[in-house]
Order: sequence, then C-alpha cells, then structure tokens
Amino acid sequence: MSLTKIFDIAGSAMSAQSVRLNATASNLANVNSVSGDPASVYRSRQPVFSVDGLGSDNPDVAGVRVDGVVETRAEPKQVHMPEHPDADENGNVYTSNVNVVDEMVNMIAASRSYQNSVEVAKVSKELLLRTLSLGQ
Repeated sequence: MSLTKIFDIAGSAMSAQSVRLNATASNLANVNSVSGDPASVYRSRQPVFSVDGLGSDNPDVAGVRVDGVVETRAEPKQVHMPEHPDADENGNVYTSNVNVVDEMVNMIAASRSYQNSVEVAKVSKELLLRTLSLGQ
C-alpha cells in the first residue's frame, strides 16, 4: 500500500464520523418529539459502518464505509398526558426513544475520532514532505 493511501483512509474515516455527528445532531434535535401514535414518533438513528477492503483481493482499497443509518428498535416511552393535543383516545402520548446521555457520548467519541483522523492526515503530510526534502 502506498503512503498516499493513508489520506484516503483518514478521509473516509472523517466522512464516516461526519455522518455519525449528523445522526447524533438529528437525534438530539428530536429528543422531545411526541406523537399520539407509537409508530410515527421519532426513533433514534445510528449509522452502521464497515471496513472497506477487509478480506478484499485488492489491497488498494481501504477505509471506512457507511453502510447506512438504521433506526433503533427500542420502544418509545408512553406518557399519560390527556391535555396534550396529540394524545390518543386513552390520553397517552409517545415520546422519542432518544437517550441524551448516549447521544452525548456518541458526539464526544465521534468528535475525538474525527480529530484523530485529522492528526493522522497532518502527520502523514509532514512525513511525506520530509521524505521529499531528503532528495534535495
């Protein structure tokens, strides 16, 4: 694998963490969503990643691939609020299943992973420039 491939790997990792940060932001924005129907209430979304090129015959392919964003299967919380305009016939509303603590942990982890990928690219650039300067 060439040294320039490091930039592709770091770039794909940064792109994947951007997707993760966007999903976290969406989840946090909808944490207080309510609905009168449990099927239509907002559910937490999480990205699914895989390693690009793992077990591949092509060693030039490497990085992180975003396979998609999936909704969690956790049930929404049922709250008895007969005065709410969206309440069902029993006076219940359903709130989002977003866990704020989990989302904050996801946000911090994604941010740090993004920063690490930036550092990898930065150090790789410095090493390549030093290598090129040896030939002068």
